[in-house]
Amino acid sequence: MAMAFIARCTALILPFPFYYALWNYPQKWVDLCGRGVDPCHRMSQVAHVLKVIQILSLLSVATFSWPPWYCLLLFAAGQYLNFKVYQLLGEAGTYYGIRFGKSVPWVTEFPFGYVKDPQYTGSILSLLSFLCWVPLKYVMVWIIGYICMIWVEFKEDPLTRSKPVF
Repeated sequence: MAMAFIARCTALILPFPFYYALWNYPQKWVDLCGRGVDPCHRMSQVAHVLKVIQILSLLSVATFSWPPWYCLLLFAAGQYLNFKVYQLLGEAGTYYGIRFGKSVPWVTEFPFGYVKDPQYTGSILSLLSFLCWVPLKYVMVWIIGYICMIWVEFKEDPLTRSKPVF
């Protein structure tokens, strides 16, 4: 039982060391991707595989029933924020393009400037909706990963956020 819990929690936090490494050591990722490979696109591919692993981990402990209206509302609000972030920033903006030396324009359109960290906020809202089906401890492990990444990204000097790191 304890091993299953540890395995699920490991699956839930698996993406965050990856994100941390790419945020802090972007040139190593660019070098690893090699010439002719877009590091943002490759990050997106890896992130999607890790997301599938996370979702499968949650599904392994989920009990399904018709959710209360507020779960649907939380999920819809969270996914709307995620959709808007991707729509406004594109793949390069969403997947650390600025860290990989790409020019990514600064966006002020909603939800930016209105919602603090809209992508992470959207993800956390979506995860909170899962409490209708998934035990709190698993949802909280995943949310803690997002909170850690908010902290990692926030502690950077805002004046350097729009400049390539190399």
